[in-house]
Amino acid sequence: MKVYTFAFLLAACPGLAFAQDSDCADAMAQAELNACVYAEFETADAALNKIWPQAMALMKQIDANLPKAEQGAADQLRDSQRAWITFRDANCAAEAYMVHGGSAQPMVRYGCMARLTEARTADLELLATQDF
Repeated sequence: MKVYTFAFLLAACPGLAFAQDSDCADAMAQAELNACVYAEFETADAALNKIWPQAMALMKQIDANLPKAEQGAADQLRDSQRAWITFRDANCAAEAYMVHGGSAQPMVRYGCMARLTEARTADLELLATQDF
């Protein structure tokens, strides 16, 4: 892997190399970096799982105010979430091919997954806080 490619990855993914806790602030070995980025993904996933019920509750509320034949908001959100998970996982597996077979592959994959999960969480937060 060329040095500029790795530098690009670090610049494109803020926080990719270092997680919030002190162990990760000093991480230098690839295994440590991989573990830190995985922890970053787990934090992002927990935030997504926290907002999910709120977004789903809003969709169910929308459905409750529609005639039976027009309901489907909750189903649409559930379907979109399943499709998004499939997209996220496939997209990040593809992105990780930039360092395929290397020890940094997990770091790139989980960094991507954290980044996309944070973006999805922001989208769900916007949805969950809408007044209709």
